[in-house]
Amino acid sequence: MVREKDVDDSATLLDQVNQALQDATPLRIQGANSKAFLGRIVAGEILDTRTHRGIVSYDPTELVITARCGTPLAELLAVLDASQQMLPCEPPAFADDATVGGMIASGLSGPRRPWSGSVRDFVLGTRIITGHGKHLRFGGEVMKNVAGYDLSRLMVGSYGSLGVITEVSLKVLPKPRESLSISLEMDSERALQRLAEWGQQPLPISAACHDGQRLHLRLEGGGGSVAAARDRLGGEMLDGAYWSDLNEQRLDFFDEDQPLWRLSVPNNTPPLTLAGAQMLDWGGAQRWLKSGAEAALIRQVVSAAGGHATCYSHGLIDAPFHPLPHALLHYHRRLKQQLDPQGIFNPGRLYAEL
Repeated sequence: MVREKDVDDSATLLDQVNQALQDATPLRIQGANSKAFLGRIVAGEILDTRTHRGIVSYDPTELVITARCGTPLAELLAVLDASQQMLPCEPPAFADDATVGGMIASGLSGPRRPWSGSVRDFVLGTRIITGHGKHLRFGGEVMKNVAGYDLSRLMVGSYGSLGVITEVSLKVLPKPRESLSISLEMDSERALQRLAEWGQQPLPISAACHDGQRLHLRLEGGGGSVAAARDRLGGEMLDGAYWSDLNEQRLDFFDEDQPLWRLSVPNNTPPLTLAGAQMLDWGGAQRWLKSGAEAALIRQVVSAAGGHATCYSHGLIDAPFHPLPHALLHYHRRLKQQLDPQGIFNPGRLYAEL
């Protein structure tokens, strides 16, 4: 099915990349710019991917969809929804016109992440314009096809620093037959204990968040298992829209006038001793912090817990992503050199050294 706005504009994008290579001009790759607040500020000529859009192929029976990078994420999700299917990783949009390319480049996942997998886990293949001025295809449209599979996954979370993603094939899944949400009153320490216990049991939990006072849970699966879990756990019913508001950062917590940090820690980590308000997401593995504390202190505490911290407040610090160990930075540099030898793609977006 060809939609009115479906356009293969890859030739134009390739021409712009080759011109930038010829002129040694850096490119600032963007779609709707909905994730611009993440990462360092990039100087360069804008390469707008939104002209290259449309669903290339979708067969609900094969559970695979292929879309161009400029396709609005909302459009892709609507197509899946019409067939009662979904992207299980629940990528946040942060804007109505957010694109599929931005979803892949940022690699952000929503509340279901610990139970279903990340964006990277659902990427089957990609088409990419490389720093050599070539438009190449990697991976495929089935899980068995592993040719170039790792390179496709490397694009996830690369923030456009390794190439221009023009097309992506994604594994999708059927929506759960039943879904309901509940809320239980308890403190954060007790919530982490209970989540650790429930993680060893066959409970159909697909999202868990503690807001400082209450533990919110989403139960999904067959009607019988969801009903049994609801009877066992008790609590109050919760509007299912809560998870979308959490994912898109529309909750009151995110309105507080303090810098926002995303903390990634092992899910059994006790509550962190940091000043400010904290929210536990992903069953405790992802924690949101609103705090005016120094970046070095925040990262020291999080690192001691075996995690890392990302600053979501744009321009607050020069290194919003957690600094890399020397050995890992070395490999990042080598990868950048191989895929983008002239360094024209989003230079410095992730780290100043890249």
